[in-house]
Amino acid sequence: MVLSAFLAGALIAGVIAWSVVTVSRPAEDPSAESTYTYVTVSPGKVGSAIQLNTIAAWSTAPIASNRASGVVTQVSTGPGTEVSQGATLYAVDLHPVVIAKGDTPAFRSIGDGSKGDDVRQLQQLLSDLGFYNGEIGGEAGSRTVAAIRAWQKSQGVEQTGTVSPGDVIYVPTLPTRVSLDEKLVYRGASLSGGEAVLLGLPASPLFTIPATDAQAALMTVGKRVNITAPDGGQWVGAISDQKRDSTTNSISVSVVGADGATVCGDQCNQIPVTGQATLASSIVTVEDVSGLVVPSAAIVSAADGSLALIGEDGGRIPVTVSASARGMSVVSGVEQGVKVRVPGNTSR
Repeated sequence: MVLSAFLAGALIAGVIAWSVVTVSRPAEDPSAESTYTYVTVSPGKVGSAIQLNTIAAWSTAPIASNRASGVVTQVSTGPGTEVSQGATLYAVDLHPVVIAKGDTPAFRSIGDGSKGDDVRQLQQLLSDLGFYNGEIGGEAGSRTVAAIRAWQKSQGVEQTGTVSPGDVIYVPTLPTRVSLDEKLVYRGASLSGGEAVLLGLPASPLFTIPATDAQAALMTVGKRVNITAPDGGQWVGAISDQKRDSTTNSISVSVVGADGATVCGDQCNQIPVTGQATLASSIVTVEDVSGLVVPSAAIVSAADGSLALIGEDGGRIPVTVSASARGMSVVSGVEQGVKVRVPGNTSR
């Protein structure tokens, strides 16, 4: 028992002695065992982008109904076409059906003696097409009837001087982008009147990018998006906002055009009205910046937040960083050709 106590005391004394030596010995300088490589400050370019798909899809809603009765003999409007005053949408029994601006739907025949807002709308149409130069007052007289006949002659139809309700489809705003319901309007289809054949489209499809949390974190508002159009051309947009789907927990990043313009400009008809288009895209997370480039790992910071490079002689070279991406940084404050230290596994 005496021997055990002696050994225990000796062990404790040894541990205390080791602790005193270890605590009192100065810490080794970390740089003494660090190894470095050296790189030369050189001109270059720094930038970064991620490659994802953009989904383009239209939203549509019925805006007007057909009033003509008969067989569709011609379809003149393609999906997503932008139409203006007097444009022909389709023809029924060889009689053109045109679009015009107006808040009152066509509901009756208009001829000599007709009065009302619908007459005013028709007079405005005839005036815009160059057939009528009288007062747009909502009352059809001889000048309005003459204008109707002239318009009918230009269309190659019987010159009755009366406009039937099936001849014109009125919509509140023109020009506008529209599509015909392809299930109802096609060559050979039979129409009886009352069908909601005309779908209205916004100025542009919706452009969204499905993204993970990590990807979305890089796509802040204003970041540029280069989208490859269906015909191989390029469309340019910008990140506008992000929304998380509470059901799927997925993130949808919205893309809009610059300065109020649409992403697809006057080429939006490349996007099918039904379904969606998947478009290859490059999201620029860091715009290209040119200058003197060094590995980002070569940059050290001081307690006050200032940045520097370490030269061959171990001296600090204060620098300013203007861009960083993919492990490289553009810096100023150092001369081209200078060799600077980069932490590495081999010495110079």
